[in-house]
Amino acid sequence: MNPPTHHVSGPFDVKVTHQDDSSGDPLLNRMTLDKQYHGDLEATGIGQMLTAGTDVKGSGAYVAIEKVTGTLEGKKGTFILQHAGTMTREVPQLAIVVVPDSGTGELEGMSGKMIIKFAEGGKHFYELDYTLEKSD
Repeated sequence: MNPPTHHVSGPFDVKVTHQDDSSGDPLLNRMTLDKQYHGDLEATGIGQMLTAGTDVKGSGAYVAIEKVTGTLEGKKGTFILQHAGTMTREVPQLAIVVVPDSGTGELEGMSGKMIIKFAEGGKHFYELDYTLEKSD
């Protein structure tokens, strides 16, 4: 029998900090991520991101790895998210998945995927669909 899928959502705050990059190419960048998740996921996220811009405004790509530490629906632990995103003339396409076997503590056995939504005023929201192999 498959464990049930849980759906949680809420807002999050993110701070992106550009890192020194010796590539000398202004279209390639490296950044750190510092996030605060709220709602069903009360957690912090820290990570690293690589980006590639293009000469066409609104097009580019990024990859990132983010470690999330906190409480998910009352369960404490950590998990890692793998991000892959492309932007084609302002149209985003994101894939964010929980890295297999990355869950610790009460989140051991976690799998899932996340969606990020943007609202006016620069607000960020997440939706996380997840399962726990050791479900309640």
